[in-house]
Amino acid sequence: MFKLNTKLLCLLACLLFTIQHAFSQAGEKWDLRECVEYAIKNNISVRQADVQARIVALTYEQSKLSQLPSLSFQTSAGYQFGRSIDPATNEFTNEKILFANHGLNMNLDLFNWFSKKNTIAANRFTAEAYTEGVEKAKNDIALNVANAYLQILLNFEQIKVSDVQVKQSLEQVNTIRKQVEAGALPELNLAEMETQLATDSSNLITAQTNYTLSILQLKALLNIDADTPFDVELPPVELIPVEPLSELDPAVVYQLAITNLPQQKINDLNLQAAIKNVAAAKGNMFPSLSLFGGLDSRYSNAQKLFSKNYVNTVIPIGFVDVNGVNYVVNTQTEMPTAFTKNTYFRQLNNNFSQGVGLSLNIPIFNGGMARTNWKKAKLNVEAVELQKELDSKTLKQDIYQAHANAVAALQKFNATRKSVETAQKAYDFARKRFDVGLLNTIDLITNQNNLFRARINLVQAQADFVFKMKLLEFYKGQGLKL
Repeated sequence: MFKLNTKLLCLLACLLFTIQHAFSQAGEKWDLRECVEYAIKNNISVRQADVQARIVALTYEQSKLSQLPSLSFQTSAGYQFGRSIDPATNEFTNEKILFANHGLNMNLDLFNWFSKKNTIAANRFTAEAYTEGVEKAKNDIALNVANAYLQILLNFEQIKVSDVQVKQSLEQVNTIRKQVEAGALPELNLAEMETQLATDSSNLITAQTNYTLSILQLKALLNIDADTPFDVELPPVELIPVEPLSELDPAVVYQLAITNLPQQKINDLNLQAAIKNVAAAKGNMFPSLSLFGGLDSRYSNAQKLFSKNYVNTVIPIGFVDVNGVNYVVNTQTEMPTAFTKNTYFRQLNNNFSQGVGLSLNIPIFNGGMARTNWKKAKLNVEAVELQKELDSKTLKQDIYQAHANAVAALQKFNATRKSVETAQKAYDFARKRFDVGLLNTIDLITNQNNLFRARINLVQAQADFVFKMKLLEFYKGQGLKL
């Protein structure tokens, strides 16, 4: 029965080796630089930040155009009937009238206590802040991509360690099986080692699953479909260059970060925008002077022209009482014999009017809105200053913490490296004693597991140290590179 189990285990181990080989043959591989560049162009969060920045930029452009005169053209046409006012004569009439009105109006702010100017400046600073926000989104996604990339590297290293463990266990199973068949060892030893092989194979499957999941996580950050073939170029962890820890003093790194990182620039720009908004709100509480002008004309089909043919006509204009007798008083005048309709363009010309003037707007009382907006703008300055102070302190705390974590990670890495050396030496001695029959299988498996855990811990500590150092290098302004 144990022979069948051994064959199955060997087949499983071979299958695992094939799967691992497939991992390393998955088409074109991406390095960290390519991943970061692709994520910056395609990540949805970065693209959303870019859209918001463009929207705010349009607001800034529109505020600049508000300095130009406003110009509008109005036109209307209609048909009126019943008792109404003739739009041409301004008299009551019962006629059916077709009318049209046209107007061109202009308005220009001459002086408003620099409210509009300060609003434009505030919008400019806000637009620049959103542009820096895009850079911040790029930095954030770059850090996330680097973290996911190093997680893939860690999982791949765990696959290699687990693979070595499976091979060792499989070799020991074959050796012990021969000894059991020769009667040199009991079947219990083989069963114990087969159990260990099964455990090691399970660890390898877990490591490969974690590798696949970390690949999927990186795909999500890069906005790549989950079913798209994708693999990464994985340099050996020990060959990844890192700056000496002595070159990453937290005080120096903080001074560089506070000058170069987008979040600090965003806070500075938001503060300048808030200050300009205070000045703009204050200007709205004072009088404003503007220039206005307009052109106007109208048409009515009820308007008529006298003809050129006139006749003398006697028209009574009143009565005179002479000795109790009323006498009619007449006057003689020339009256047109007919009327003709006034043409559309002639009316527009005859009714053409122009106007220009100055308008002074003095705010007296508007429910306290102007003053309240001014007070809110001043409080917003305080809020932005507090946010800037908080972000600076948080950045400083993060950098000093990252430095402390890097120091701890280096110490842990050195300790785990020493642990691997010790565990390797212990396993070598245990293997020699087992080969001459001086050590039982359980003790050998224990030493083997100790070595496996030490190797896994070393891989984790090394990857953790590299990431902590890369984070400090990023704060220093050196970007992300492996």
